[in-house]
Amino acid sequence: MSAAATPMKFFLDTHDARHGTFPAGISPEAFAGFHAQYEAACRAEGVVSLRIHVGFGEGRAFCLTMAPDAEAVARVHARVGLPYDEITEVATSAPGDLFFARAA
Repeated sequence: MSAAATPMKFFLDTHDARHGTFPAGISPEAFAGFHAQYEAACRAEGVVSLRIHVGFGEGRAFCLTMAPDAEAVARVHARVGLPYDEITEVATSAPGDLFFARAA
């Protein structure tokens, strides 16, 4: 199966400085530089980074990606040397998702 035909799923991965999985004290500027490396690793592994929510003060991050499987997301993290707490396959739910589901 070609990469273009690989079905994509949604994944949420978590990072927490209390667990050593978020770089403690990282600044927004340093994070911006790291993010460019993360994006390159995503492209190399066929992963699409959709959104990253970062709590700099709390030392936590939540990353939403699309990938063929959790192993691809794990490989992205390994490429950039970033540990994670969990990678969870998720379904998305937004008001539009719920509206169209009810109408079907």
